[in-house]
Amino acid sequence: MRGRHHRRVGAVRPSHLMFTSGVGALVDLPSFSTLVRGLDDWDYRNVPDYEPIAEPRLLAAVRHVFDRNVTELRPAPWSDTGVSGPGGRGAPGTPIGVPTVPFPNWLRCTACNELDLISSPAFAFENQWQFRPQDARFHHGECSRKRKGRRPLAVAARFVLACTAGHLDDFPYVAFVHRGGGCAKASHPRLRMEDRGGNLGANVEIRCVNCDQRRNIREATGRRGAENLPRCRGRHPHLGTFADGGCDADARLLVVGASNQWFAQGLSVLSVPRTGASELASKVEQNWEQLSQIPGAELMGFSRSVMPVFRQLERWTDAEIWAAIDHHRTALTTAPGDDTDTGDEHGYPDLRTPEWEILSASVLPDATDDFALRRDPDGVPPRLTRFYADVVQAERLREVRALTGFTRLDAPDPDDPDLVVRAPLTRGPATWVPATEVRGEGIFLRVSEDVLGPWEARVAGTTEMREHRDAYSRFRLNRYSDRIAVDFDPMHGWPGERFLALHSLSHLLIRTIALECGYSSASLSERIYAGTDDDPRDGILIYTAVPDAEGTLGGLVSLAEPDQLLRLTRRALADARHCSSDPLCAERLPSAPADFLHGAACHVCLFVSETTCERGNRFLDRRFVVPLGDGPEHRNLALFPELP
Repeated sequence: MRGRHHRRVGAVRPSHLMFTSGVGALVDLPSFSTLVRGLDDWDYRNVPDYEPIAEPRLLAAVRHVFDRNVTELRPAPWSDTGVSGPGGRGAPGTPIGVPTVPFPNWLRCTACNELDLISSPAFAFENQWQFRPQDARFHHGECSRKRKGRRPLAVAARFVLACTAGHLDDFPYVAFVHRGGGCAKASHPRLRMEDRGGNLGANVEIRCVNCDQRRNIREATGRRGAENLPRCRGRHPHLGTFADGGCDADARLLVVGASNQWFAQGLSVLSVPRTGASELASKVEQNWEQLSQIPGAELMGFSRSVMPVFRQLERWTDAEIWAAIDHHRTALTTAPGDDTDTGDEHGYPDLRTPEWEILSASVLPDATDDFALRRDPDGVPPRLTRFYADVVQAERLREVRALTGFTRLDAPDPDDPDLVVRAPLTRGPATWVPATEVRGEGIFLRVSEDVLGPWEARVAGTTEMREHRDAYSRFRLNRYSDRIAVDFDPMHGWPGERFLALHSLSHLLIRTIALECGYSSASLSERIYAGTDDDPRDGILIYTAVPDAEGTLGGLVSLAEPDQLLRLTRRALADARHCSSDPLCAERLPSAPADFLHGAACHVCLFVSETTCERGNRFLDRRFVVPLGDGPEHRNLALFPELP
């Protein structure tokens, strides 16, 4: 938190900055809430040992999607909190860590319900415990109800305003309670916020102590309540800026802690070697920002003594390293543009093709510190050859994630980033973006094309698949009806029939792994490789990507052993045939006018945590994996009519 002095007020994991608590997000602490400030205020001067995260493929994608000026992927500023002392690393006044600011700027006393600005002399901040930042709090020193000299806790007032353009603002309590005007008896009125409770939803009354004006917050909720809200001022409190002339989007009432106040927009890649690249060439590519500064072979010895990157290159001689550097420099000067396929000019870049090429290669690449694959010499177990064409054990994986922006109220579209307004991370051009890297392991499964291809042709014209396609069109038209361009294609981004089958199978396996093998489903992630008619792909990667020990000790990889995989597959498919919500779940289809994007799927049978699913629990239907009845029409829809 930034104020007169720097104070530590809490902690979050670096991965939270990518998903739940990044730039511009409200972070609920035990006694108040804070807002993560923009990248302009992140300070690395007191973190001398920080190094940018090396991942050229992701950096090129960020430059394509976000800002061409970006040159680095940086981890969050971090310090060893065990080192104390005045001004030392980890001391309360040391500006290390992610900067925050208290937000909203209104506090409420928990004893007398006094409502006032945080800058009011009635409230004071205290943080007396250096190693217990969670005890930081605001208190109401002038409270009339304090007991035995104890100052009551002051907490954040619970309401804020937001809009789809990414703006966030304080709720205008004074103007609201006085119906657009001011208090007739005081220039600085005293307010109180009283929770009436009951069964009426939001039943919070704002009262002016001076003139006794009262108004319930219900008058600001819903569509009718929006008429009682002021015009959006275009405020970005994480940057300390206001839009010139305000904002044209409608302001909406939000409760502090609402899940739609912040949606991360970012990119992630697996660190895979280029096809045919050696381990040394891969490391040179990953650390090119530093190695490109070496002017010639004669300075290799000096560079080795002063550049930290050479810790990763100790196994190679100076001559070998320089040859790899020179080869990479030549490749960059002869290849046009960035060193990655940027895909559609107005969409997300294609980051999956290099991963697919490596994972599905007949000859696996040499193992590196970041990536190691193994294939059983006996191939796919005989009883599973009708289901899987290939099984690969990913013994080591490294995933790098970068945050490129965020949205409010509307989640980013996974296929068309321009349909939702992305809020900025900086006040001007960005030269770096926050990123994090996690290591884990995984299982890569390829469904037999001899099974998947005929199934895709068989179900493409069915009523059930047509309902899914029509629902996707309705979903996009309903969601983006206020920003549709003339050339808007409602079917843009439709993932295709085989994606529904592969995605549903992936969720079945993840849930079985979580239930039977003890893994938390939130610690697992998926990547679906489903191609088109011109480029058929049929792969599923289930992997761990969490910053702890679970999933890095070989437990997930061991599940790809023949006996284990047979048991898991058999149970996953058997369990998919029945759901405790049947027949309601089994008969569900996204028929008009519905625009949800799942069929026979629910929290009981297919849904997983949002951090696990790459498409937000959409495009799921277990009828496309196993038959949900005994008739031939059910078997015709199923990818796997029989159990292994």
